[in-house]
Amino acid sequence: MEQPVVRNRFQSFNLLGMALIAIALVIGAAVIAGAYKYKFRKQETIRVTGSAGKDFVSDLIVWNGSYSRKAFDLKAAYALIKADENNVKNYLVGKGVKPEEMIFSSVKIDKQFDTKYNAEGRFTGSEFTGYNLTQNIKVESKDIPKVEGLSREITGLIETGIELNSPEPLYFYTKLADLKLDLLDKAAEDARKRADIIAKKTGGSIIGVSKANMGIFQITGQNSNEDYSYGGAFNTSSKNKTASITVNLECTVK
Repeated sequence: MEQPVVRNRFQSFNLLGMALIAIALVIGAAVIAGAYKYKFRKQETIRVTGSAGKDFVSDLIVWNGSYSRKAFDLKAAYALIKADENNVKNYLVGKGVKPEEMIFSSVKIDKQFDTKYNAEGRFTGSEFTGYNLTQNIKVESKDIPKVEGLSREITGLIETGIELNSPEPLYFYTKLADLKLDLLDKAAEDARKRADIIAKKTGGSIIGVSKANMGIFQITGQNSNEDYSYGGAFNTSSKNKTASITVNLECTVK
């Protein structure tokens, strides 16, 4: 007589279990949907590039020169080039260059030969023609006008019999690291402002920066048609320069 009651109770337990499972599935689905929605929202980003630039004047000039002597005898050639070194040093000191601003390189020695051919154009050997000795002189100074004048008036030294090869001076900036940090700060600020404007105009707001990296750092001559390069230009021929930098930001939006 009690058997139907047991069966009813068993059926009730089954129904309750199925109901609990159904509720758990609904809750689980809601949690998963919420997590997916949250994840999807976290993936909404804005990518922007900020930039900053500044004009500046170089504070260091570097002037290079080279001279050579040739003689059949090595000892004689070396004596000649050491005499040239002394004359160059005296000339530069007379122009106001300090000894600590001069750097003389070691003497480079090259053996030179003439190639010989017979009447038929066949190689018959080579003949030693002497030693060619070369030395470089470098002047580094913060007195830019002085060295600029020196580089233009170097013909006075050439007239003494020294065959001096003198290219245009090079210009550098000793506070470049500080300048780069200042521009990096301004470029990052510019990038964040751009991201804020884009987010506000599209009905959102920036909640954080997910990625940031420095772009290209360039130094070009002012008022020049110098091209920007992928790896970053570094001008040394102009005294007046322009430095520029970019910063790339990836910002999370809600």
